[in-house]
Amino acid sequence: MKLLVCISKAPDTTTKISFTDNNTQFNEAGVQYIVNPYDEWYALVRALEITESNGGTVTTITVGTAADDPTIRKALAIGANDAVRIDAEAKDAYFVAKQIAEYAKDKDYDMILTGKETINYNGAQVSGIIAELLNLPFVSLATKLDLNGNSATLERDVAGGVEVVEVNTPFVISAAKGMAEQRIPNMRGIMAARTKPLNVVPAVDQENLTSVVSYSMPEEKSGCKYIDPENMEELIELLHNEAKVI
Repeated sequence: MKLLVCISKAPDTTTKISFTDNNTQFNEAGVQYIVNPYDEWYALVRALEITESNGGTVTTITVGTAADDPTIRKALAIGANDAVRIDAEAKDAYFVAKQIAEYAKDKDYDMILTGKETINYNGAQVSGIIAELLNLPFVSLATKLDLNGNSATLERDVAGGVEVVEVNTPFVISAAKGMAEQRIPNMRGIMAARTKPLNVVPAVDQENLTSVVSYSMPEEKSGCKYIDPENMEELIELLHNEAKVI
């Protein structure tokens, strides 16, 4: 099996977020980046499990600058065989998907895997666009993947139940919680990651189709309001007129 896993970086969940340039740019000063958890824990780990059972290779691909290399090395430490970085700043979902699709179109990958979304943008767009550009079947939000030769059976959560999907390789999936369990890289993996191939390739020409107008922080949470359990009328009135949820 020849698998391609799309990897992106995301700020560590403890990062204090701020913006610059009149709230049009994310302030990266002092930010510690991690591998996007959905890409790492579910897409990458499941790809590694598949090649461990069936043989094959796992390549990660990232659209980013040299600043992304430490994050890519973290993915290599978990067990990927090699990595590709398309040398461009990732600002737009279509731009990212176009770069990945152009790289992958003649490489004969059996599967292209992504996490269901990034934890910093929550767009969930890239995987679907990749599938469309490559004219491949696409299964989104997959929680389970079993492989039998060139046929795969996948599960995904739907309203009120579970949907089971069968698809032949090659295909694209976005992986959600349940696909695999997080792996912690050991010292051997960390050391090996330093010498694994990281191939930097130029980006193809593609303009950004969207741009950020502005960022804003969510409103601060207000204090809790406690209601006497004997006073249900007040609770209903607040839910109706203040919270406006009923």
